[in-house]
Formats: sequence, structure tokens, C-alpha cells
Amino acid sequence: MPDNHYENPKLAELYDLDSPWSTDRDLYLSLAGSPRQTILDLGCGTGLLCNAYAAKNHDVTGVDPSPVMLDVGRRKPHGAKIEWVQSFAQTYQSDKRFDLIIMTGHAFQVLLDDEDVLATFSTMRKHIKPGGIVVFESRNPLIDWKKDWNYDMHLALAGKTVHESRRFIAMQDDRMSFKLTYQFSDETLVSASELRFMSRSDIEERLAESGLYVDKILGDWDGEPFDEGISPEMIFIVRAALRFPLAMTRCVV
Repeated sequence: MPDNHYENPKLAELYDLDSPWSTDRDLYLSLAGSPRQTILDLGCGTGLLCNAYAAKNHDVTGVDPSPVMLDVGRRKPHGAKIEWVQSFAQTYQSDKRFDLIIMTGHAFQVLLDDEDVLATFSTMRKHIKPGGIVVFESRNPLIDWKKDWNYDMHLALAGKTVHESRRFIAMQDDRMSFKLTYQFSDETLVSASELRFMSRSDIEERLAESGLYVDKILGDWDGEPFDEGISPEMIFIVRAALRFPLAMTRCVV
């Protein structure tokens, strides 16, 4: 189930303040060229990217399990042009096929079990057009993320200040647990979260099993190739295999 910071209307209003436009969204926006394209954003949240794609006249569908996040998205300048769908990525179904499918904001890492990963890859495989691309990212598990995970920030909302903090709790196997605390003037809200840090090879194997293959992997938002030892991100650019099912072998880039 979604964490409290996705489900609580009060916290949804903070989302664009603590996760504003950034270099990762620049890269994703650049993936859609000038011809009109059909774009599917799985785990779209408040729809920052959906709105930016729609501003460029693309045909955009934003999918998220959180109704309050979608409500924020609908109020954006181009929200009326976007198809908003309340659904998990694992279960999304449509007759539409897309030129570009994205999953951003490390939403892939909230898929904690192989069953959910495979179901999401199946959604991507079913809905991508021939020749289209799927792009998503996951943090490189070889980086020591817990070292710099904690932060504190102050956000201004409706003339009042909200103190937000993030605290690392534990790393067990490939799963990190942490909590977010939001101190409003009248109450304190806490959201417990968990992320999965899958290895590159594990992700590639699940993609191959799902009829998808890796075209290339970027290591950061500047477009540099992935270097396992130093790259903070694994940005997968993926295409549908011509034949499916594939043999269960690791993809090599």
C-alpha cells in the first residue's frame, strides 16, 4: 500500500515543494521529441512530468494508486489535457499503446517483491508500441546510500513553515527502511517507507523474463554511461523483444 506521504491530502500538497523540478525530470522530458507522442507515466504522483509533456502537446496518461496525488495533478495548468488513472502499475490495463513509458522518482524501488516487479514489467511490455522505449531508474546498490540518507528541510506552505525530516532506520539484505516526519504548526505526521535496492543483474534478468531487453543504461542524469563502481543511478532504457518469451539469460549491454 502507498505510504502516508502519498495518501494524506495534507502531505500531497507538500510533494511538489520537497520534490520540485530537477535534472532527472529534464532527462525524462528530453526523451519525447517534437512529434506528438503517446506517453504513459506509471507512478506519476502529482504529475509534474505529465504536465510538462502535455505542455508540449503530447498525448499523456498519468497512472498512480493515490487519489490525492492525482487530485493535485488535475489542478496543474495542463491537467485537463491529461488522462488520469487511479491504479497500481502492476494492474494497469488499457487498450492504448504508447511510444514512451516512464517510471520516475525511484518509484521502481517501492516494488518490494519479484511478483510486483514482474507484474510491472508485464504492464510495460503489454502497453509499449513496437519501436517504443521504456525508461525507469533504480539507485545503484553498491553506493553507500545510508551515509547521506538523513536530511532536514523547512517548507513554506500557505504562509506557514513545515519542518520535514528523513531518517534512516535499517538496511536488511536489499531493503532499506526509513521514516519521514512532517511537523506542522498543529500536528506531526509520520510516514514509514521501505525501498528495494535490486542489483543490475537481477533487474536485467526480470526484464528478460518479461520480454524486454536493455538498450542501454545511464549512470546519472547527465547522460553518462553506467559505471558500476561510481554511478549513483541505474537508468534503464528498455525495448520490447521481437520474440517473446525470451530465454532466461542475463542481458549484456
